[in-house]
Formats: sequence, structure tokens, C-alpha cells
Amino acid sequence: MARKAVEDGIHTIVATPHTLNGLYTNPAGQISLRVANLQKTLSDKHIELRLCVGADVHLCPRLLERIENGDATTINDNKKYILLEFPSQAIPTGVKDEIFTLIVNGITPIISHPERNPIIQHDINILYEFVRMGALSQITAMSITGDFGEMVGQCAEMLLTQRLAHVIASDAHSAVDRPPVLSEAVEAAAKILGSYEDSERMVTEMPAALLSGDVVEIPEPKRAK
Repeated sequence: MARKAVEDGIHTIVATPHTLNGLYTNPAGQISLRVANLQKTLSDKHIELRLCVGADVHLCPRLLERIENGDATTINDNKKYILLEFPSQAIPTGVKDEIFTLIVNGITPIISHPERNPIIQHDINILYEFVRMGALSQITAMSITGDFGEMVGQCAEMLLTQRLAHVIASDAHSAVDRPPVLSEAVEAAAKILGSYEDSERMVTEMPAALLSGDVVEIPEPKRAK
């Protein structure tokens, strides 16, 4: 996977294992240790890829408390941004309260692959409300290229055109079926947005700012009619 990423022009990857979803539990300390071990292996093999800690944190009660006690980690462990995953088939009650609590405590949630959630597919204004609150969203590269099916592809296109997507990520799970490749999605998103510069920014400037913990500027989101 690392070699595949480098071949595609990727030089930095955030390792985002699932956690707190009832199946996987990956505390911050364990992720940091394993990222460091893998980084050494990559260096030993002369693979020029920088790894950063992170996690795809499942939406659950008391997220702020879980971050503070190390049960969940933020992007690059900077306590500024957290990748937040909704259940695959639902959006639970209380999500606005969790988002609000994080934001008022200086942590911005980045909602991962909202285009793959059937609730948002049928009403993207749900995501619009979260973005208006201050959340960001990250869409999957293979969603844009149509590899997750028509419904997901159509939703990804709508999120791009309504300026409700801020980062394009590989969400890689393997070297073959879910590879760490971004270039094809950047090209596809550029056609949708009518701007290669805007598309490229979603895999360069924006993620770089998130890694640094900087405040980011996003386009004005549009409510779907």
C-alpha cells in the first residue's frame, strides 16, 4: 500500500484505523506506537512516505471525554481536528450535541465519507446543517470515480457542487481493492467543480492545514433546493 501511494504522488498519509465502533478499539497510545514502528519499516525499505497518527472515530457519546482520556485520537494528535464516522445506515440523535461540544472546545469534526450514508444521500441538507455548525466533511476518492456505485457517486457529485466536501481521501484498505490512490479522483472532481485548482486543494492545501492544526477557510456551503 505504501509503495502504491508513493507511485500515485502521495507523500503523507494519516493512519486512520476504525475505533470505538463496537468491533475495534484503538486507543491513542497504541496507534502512535504502531505508526512509529511502521514508519521505521518504511524508512528501512527506503519508501519515502510520511505517516501521521489519526483514527476514524465512530460517533458515540462523550467524545470529548474519550479524546481527553486517550480512548480516541485526533488528526496528527493535535487536538484540533478529529475524523468522525457516522453509523453506515443512520444518523443517531444527539449528533448535533456531540459536534457542538467538540467545536466549543476547539476540536473540529471532519465527517468521513458522508456520501456513503443513505440518509445523507436522500437529503444532503442534513450535512449542510453540520457544516454550518462548523464541521467539515471528507469524501472518498473511489466515491467520486464511481467505484462505490451510482447512488454514492451521485451524492459525492452533489456534495462537491454544493461545496459540502472539503477533503478528498483515499480511505484505503488494501493495495488492490481499496488502494491509496487520489489522482483519478482529483481529475474527476476537477471536471465536476470546473476547476483543477479547487480539486487539487482538497488533497494538498486543505489536508496540510488540518495536519498542522491551522484554521481553514472553506467555500460558502450551499443548501440543496
